[in-house]
Amino acid sequence: MVTVEDVRRVASSLPRTEEHLIRDRIKFRVGKIVYLAFSADEEWMGFAFPKEERAALVAGEPDKFHMPRLSDQRFNWVEVRLAALDEEEMRELVQEAWRMVVPKRVAAARLGPSPVTGAPRR
Repeated sequence: MVTVEDVRRVASSLPRTEEHLIRDRIKFRVGKIVYLAFSADEEWMGFAFPKEERAALVAGEPDKFHMPRLSDQRFNWVEVRLAALDEEEMRELVQEAWRMVVPKRVAAARLGPSPVTGAPRR
């Protein structure tokens, strides 16, 4: 089982990441863009994820993932139950969420080329 502290360790190691407490919820962002946020009870983690891929993610593992509330579905966002994650999967979700909000060259310097797009644009 993954904890908020496990996620914090990964997220805080990523360049440009800042942690904030907003309305009693822990959020991680780059600039003004939030890429991770925890539910108030810290059982769920919302994270940046491509809109066009989230229905398949949720359908594939509905006990683990779920769509954000209706008002947040306009954003690139999905949620996951922390208790259902292992360390490796959490690391991948956090890093890929971060990759969505930083410049491609920053992400490529830290993580290598995107597994989706290949080499970074310059």
